[in-house]
Amino acid sequence: MATVTSVSYFKRYKMEMELHSMPSPRLPDEFAFVAWSCELLGAHADMLFGSFHQEIDAQVFPSLGDRQGALCLMIEMTRKRGFLPEATWLLLGPLGPCGTVQGLCERDGVGAIQNLGILPGWRGRGLGEALLLQALHGFRQAGLRRALLEVTAQNEVAIRLYRRLGFRRSKTLYKAVPYQVLSPEF
Repeated sequence: MATVTSVSYFKRYKMEMELHSMPSPRLPDEFAFVAWSCELLGAHADMLFGSFHQEIDAQVFPSLGDRQGALCLMIEMTRKRGFLPEATWLLLGPLGPCGTVQGLCERDGVGAIQNLGILPGWRGRGLGEALLLQALHGFRQAGLRRALLEVTAQNEVAIRLYRRLGFRRSKTLYKAVPYQVLSPEF
């Protein structure tokens, strides 16, 4: 058997919005936002892995499908010059952490949402919307006027949420993801 490298292409949308008028985030009583601190790095990584490892995004970004990869991703993100603690939140529920979002400031002064994730058992309760709004308000607090994010085109639930909050598609991208397959030698 020989190993052959192939490539899959995933369609993704870049979506943007102005940060002028947004509702305030609202959570059920038993939930709370927890502001970024270095001590929470592992909890954010666990939420990334738990939220994405069974989703299409773990195929697009393999680090999300691996617990150690998610930790490395969080470490890299927090070391970036544009890392914004005020747009990076952990969501705490009655049984512990259940969601995460990270925010970066891009070079042109635009806030970039990274990895909005809610654990599967907690989805469908408006928690993702609240967590996203909390991060967007963090961008405004940092003086930013626009936000952007990228989403895999197959993630229709997320796209509906982003559109409802005012995000509009600005670009279509294709992410190339190499993978290896075993092939019989001839």
